[in-house]
Amino acid sequence: MSENRNTIIAIVLSGLILIAWQYFYNIPQMEKDRAAQQAQSQTAKSPTEPTPNSPKPDHPAAESVVARGVAIATTPRVKIDTPRLSGSISLKGARIDDLLLTKFRETVDPASPAIELFSPSGTTTPYYAEFGWVAATGSTARVPDQNTVWQQEGSGALTQSTPVTLKYDNGEGLTFRRTIAVDDHYLFTIKDEVTNAGGAPVTLYPFALISRHGTPAVSGYYILHEGLIGYLGDQKLQEYSYKKIDEAKSVSFKVTNGWLGITDKYWAAALLPDTSAQLQARFSSNESGSVKTYQADYLEDAQTIPVGGTGSVNTRLFAGAKEAGVVGINFPFVELGGYNKQLGLNHFDLLIDWGWFYFITKPMFLALDFFFHVFGNFGIAILFVTVLIKAIFFPLANRSYASMAKMKAVQPQIAALKERFPDDKMKLQQEMMEIYKKEKINPISGCLPMVLQIPVFFSLYKVLFVTIEMRHAPFFAWIKDLSAPDPTHIFNLFGLLPYDPSAVPLLGPYLAIGAWPIIMGITMWFQMKLNPTPPDPTQKLIFDWMPVIFTFMLAAFPAGLVIYWAWNNTLSVIQQSYIMRRNGVKVELLNNVKSVFRRKSSDKPAKT
Repeated sequence: MSENRNTIIAIVLSGLILIAWQYFYNIPQMEKDRAAQQAQSQTAKSPTEPTPNSPKPDHPAAESVVARGVAIATTPRVKIDTPRLSGSISLKGARIDDLLLTKFRETVDPASPAIELFSPSGTTTPYYAEFGWVAATGSTARVPDQNTVWQQEGSGALTQSTPVTLKYDNGEGLTFRRTIAVDDHYLFTIKDEVTNAGGAPVTLYPFALISRHGTPAVSGYYILHEGLIGYLGDQKLQEYSYKKIDEAKSVSFKVTNGWLGITDKYWAAALLPDTSAQLQARFSSNESGSVKTYQADYLEDAQTIPVGGTGSVNTRLFAGAKEAGVVGINFPFVELGGYNKQLGLNHFDLLIDWGWFYFITKPMFLALDFFFHVFGNFGIAILFVTVLIKAIFFPLANRSYASMAKMKAVQPQIAALKERFPDDKMKLQQEMMEIYKKEKINPISGCLPMVLQIPVFFSLYKVLFVTIEMRHAPFFAWIKDLSAPDPTHIFNLFGLLPYDPSAVPLLGPYLAIGAWPIIMGITMWFQMKLNPTPPDPTQKLIFDWMPVIFTFMLAAFPAGLVIYWAWNNTLSVIQQSYIMRRNGVKVELLNNVKSVFRRKSSDKPAKT
C-alpha cells in the first residue's frame, strides 16, 4: 500500500512539474519570441545607419518600409549569379544587400523559397555589408556614402568568373573604384582604390561594416551562440548575444589578425580583412524609434594619398552557410581547411559553434561526415558510428555487464537476506555488501553503460543541432529531417485522426510523441528489464519510470538523436544478453517482460 501511494505521489508530482514548466517557462518564452517577430514585421520606420567610428557620423532620415521586391526594383543594381548565391549589389551605396542562398530552402520541400540572407535598407529586415572610406577629422574631402550612386564600368553580372568594377568621381579630384569578385561558395573579395588628381594630399581611413536592423528571432539554447562574433587577435574569441550587446551598447577592440561579423544558427556574414591589418574593431547596438540595429565594423589605419597617387585596400566578406568543409575545421590529422586554412585566418573555424567540448563534437562530426560520404545517408552513418563507439567501449562495458550478470546470479541470496533481516536495514546492507565483496560485484556497475552514453549523446546532440550538414538530412520513411523532432504523433494515431495534438493548450508539447521516441522508450524498457531488480524500492521506482520519462523528454529532440538512442539500447540488450550467457546467467528478458502483465496470485484480492 505504501509503495502504491508513493508511486501515485511520484506520478502526480512529475505531472505538476511538467505542467508548471510548460506554463511558467515554455509558453511565456514562445509568446516572447512571437511578440518580437511581430514587432519586427510591423515596424513602420527604417533605423538610422551610422558609419563606423566616423568623425562625422551620418544619420539619414528614416524611410518607409516597402516590400523586399519593391526595394530591389527601385534601385539600380548589378546582378549576382553563382552556383550557390543569387541576388544583387545596389549601386546606391555600393552595398551588398540582396543575397539568397540558393542551395538551401526554408523547409524540406525543394520548391520552398531559398534562404534569404541579406535584404536592402527600407525593408522589414535590412541586413547588408558596406565598404568605403572615412575622411580624417577636419577634412573637407567628399567621400561616397550610402546615398552615393556608383556607375558600373562595363556590364554584366557578378559571377565566379567575371568580377565587376564600380566607379565614383567626387568631382573634386578623387576617383573611387571598387572591384568585387566572388568564388563558387560564399566569399566576396573587395578591392577599393582611390586616385587623387586634386591639388593636395588627402587622408582617408578604410572601413567595412555588417549591419542588421531589428532583433532577429534566435533559437534561445545555451549550447548555441547567435549574435555578434569575432576572433580578435590576442583577445581571441569574442561572442556577444543581442541581449548582451544591447546592455553594453558598444565594445571596441584594437587588434591585428582578426575577423568579425554576425552569426545565426546556420548562416553568417563575416568581415575578413587582411591578416596583417591594424583594426579598430567594434560591436555596437543602436536604436531608432522602436527598432534596434546591430553592427560589426572595423576601421583600418589611415592612408595619405599624395597628389597624383593612388591608395588601395583589400578585404573579404563571407556571406553564406556555415558548412564545415567551406568554413574550415581545425582538428589534428584532418584536411578540412576551408577558408580558415586557404586564407590563413585566425581560428575562422570557430564561426561554427563547436562548444567547449569541441574535442568530442568535432571528431563526432568528422566520423558522421565520413560515413555519410560512404553510405549517402546521415541516418545510416549515425547507426554505423554507434556500432563503432560500442566496439571502442566494449572492454569497459564488458566488465560492467559481467558484474551485472554476477549480481543477477546472487539474487536468491539477496532474497534470503531480506527474509532474515526484514526490519534491520543496516544489517541487511552490511550482509549484502559482504556478498558483493565476495563475488567481486560492483553494485553500481549497471549505471556505467548509461554514464558512457552521456558524452556521446551530448556530442551527437550538438552536431545535429549546430551543423548545417544535418539540416534537412533525411533518413527513411517519415523522417525527412534528422535535425528536427519526429513529426508523427501517437495521440492522433500517427496521422489517422484529423487533428494536431501538439496544438492542445498547455499539454500540447507533451502530446507530440512520435514513433521513434516510442521505439526508443520500448528498447530502453527492455534494457531495464534485462537488469536485476534493484533492492531499494526508490531505485526500483526510478528504474521503472525512467523509460517513460525519457520517452517524453526525447520526443522534442532531433530525430537523429532518438534513433541513435534506440539503436544504442538495442545493441546494449544484445551485448548484455551475450555476456550474461557467457557468465552462466540465464537471460530472462521475456519472462521479466511477461511478469509485468501478469498479476501474481498474491496480488489478487482474497475470496470471501
